[in-house]
Amino acid sequence: MRTKVHIKKGDNVVVLSGVDKGKKGKVLTVIPDERKVIVEGVNMVTKHKKPRSQTDPGGIVHQEAPIYACKVMHICNKCGKPTRLGHKVLADGNKSRVCKNCLEVFED
Repeated sequence: MRTKVHIKKGDNVVVLSGVDKGKKGKVLTVIPDERKVIVEGVNMVTKHKKPRSQTDPGGIVHQEAPIYACKVMHICNKCGKPTRLGHKVLADGNKSRVCKNCLEVFED
């Protein structure tokens, strides 16, 4: 079953709770089935990577891990504040997301 997530790939977000509270970053990946997102520079984990070939180096790799989408909030491009998103039908019939603070329309 596919579920909807209020965040999309490429959105700028701020983390609301947890160890990385207050950090800002860009959404790299959205995983709607698990209701999780991967945010650039947030929830960094250490992985031990095994070399798979002669040219592929192994070692310790630091990478982002998924966090729940409910723990992040969209940052408006115009007002720069964390905001909830509303939905609006435009004059041409297309649906788009809208900032609840300044009513800025986001191009999707």
